[in-house]
Amino acid sequence: MKRYIIPLLFVLSFAIFISCNETVRPALTVNSTPSLFPDYVGVTVPSSVAPLNFRMADDSYDKIDVVVTGKNRTIHVQRDHSTFFSPRTWKKLLAENKGGKITLTVSAKRNGKWIRYASFPIYVSQFAIDEGLVYRLIAPGYEAYGKMGIYERSLSSFRQRTLIENTLVPNSCINCHSFQATNPDSYSFHICGNYGATALKLNDKTELFNMKNNASIGSYGYSYWHPTGEFIAYAVNKSQRLYHVVRDKRVEVVDLASDIVLYDVKKNQLFSCPQLKSNDAFETSPAFSPDGRSLYFCSAKARPLEQYAHIRYSLCRISFDPDKGIFGDKVDTLVNADKLFKSVSFPRPSYDGSYLMYTISDYGNSSIWHREADLRLIDLRTGSDRALSEVNSSDAESYHSWSSNSHWFVFSSRRIDGLYTRLYLASIDDKGRITKPFLLPQKDPDQNESSFYSFNLPEFVSGTVKMDTHQIQQQALSKERRQMQVR
Repeated sequence: MKRYIIPLLFVLSFAIFISCNETVRPALTVNSTPSLFPDYVGVTVPSSVAPLNFRMADDSYDKIDVVVTGKNRTIHVQRDHSTFFSPRTWKKLLAENKGGKITLTVSAKRNGKWIRYASFPIYVSQFAIDEGLVYRLIAPGYEAYGKMGIYERSLSSFRQRTLIENTLVPNSCINCHSFQATNPDSYSFHICGNYGATALKLNDKTELFNMKNNASIGSYGYSYWHPTGEFIAYAVNKSQRLYHVVRDKRVEVVDLASDIVLYDVKKNQLFSCPQLKSNDAFETSPAFSPDGRSLYFCSAKARPLEQYAHIRYSLCRISFDPDKGIFGDKVDTLVNADKLFKSVSFPRPSYDGSYLMYTISDYGNSSIWHREADLRLIDLRTGSDRALSEVNSSDAESYHSWSSNSHWFVFSSRRIDGLYTRLYLASIDDKGRITKPFLLPQKDPDQNESSFYSFNLPEFVSGTVKMDTHQIQQQALSKERRQMQVR
């Protein structure tokens, strides 16, 4: 007799669930698609992405009813506030429609009456995406740092995992993480403060280094790995933060000095060249080409602090011989700031060598604080350079990175409220066509607006990051550091 209890309970529970779904008899049918938050209408997503849970953008609706149709199955969800798709069913639905689309029909109830909207597609890309993203979460404070950390998010689920937080080391700032071409087993990040260090994971071993020396002009910041993993380029900046009194501008981070140095992993040596370490220019934002034989960077004429609004960075390139560990003598200017009357930051080449994406703003290189900041794309095969109108908004688009197969990119944007940076993803096909970006899915759509933290420095990772947080904490508190030598 007992063997019938579980099935009976399941049937009763299922019947109760079904009975909660109200029959939709629309009093009004409209030809327009619904206004959703997040806006997932017509987006293109990878087949492995977590469920795209959403709600009506207008809070005056009492209920939402969603029917999702694919090749082999239909999903029906009705909720009081937001849609919550079953992760297992969602995964099957996308897998069955990879390279095609699913169709959603949304009805919403307001003042006791149902409104049915025009159906819309969500396209399921044939291109795979990496396992996850690593980013920093930081409160957008202007005077003091609170809790912050580096976190790993699985793109196939809503799981966010803490890698390291500044609460482990007193009065510290954790920043500027980077990986070797999405490889989770090779990373670098900085710990700033009284326990300052640079953490490097190489060959399954994490060590804390002291990078500062008599030749250092400031703090080590953004970094980029050589494709071989044998070199890491670092920006070294002496910066100052300024505070605006006008309404539309809040903070400005200005370089007082800036250089680029390389770290030779095998020799434990820091080195540079006159073209990357000049008193007459600010050099920053290094990025190696996929073949490892060039270094992209941004360079501006050195100016005093009071002329900060006239500091504009050009996009440059210098050759590099990885076998000899030396740079060429000539610097090529790819985007001239003086001619464009704009400033370049964050050059990032795609890993297949086809494109280079960068951020452009009116001046400086702290583009996240510039509402006019937009993304641009250079086709390295043809030399064409264009604005990414498919993804840009009326607010700041800033830091970005590429997936390992170069068919996806992630970027930070303040388009929702102008205050917090959130992450958007978009795809690019073999012909350079870019799809409508979609907001990083959250289990509860309201979490996108209720969080008090900004997403910072998103980087794709192709697997799970293995970080011994306790070991790093003990090394940091001991103040034992391996000294990087200067060539």
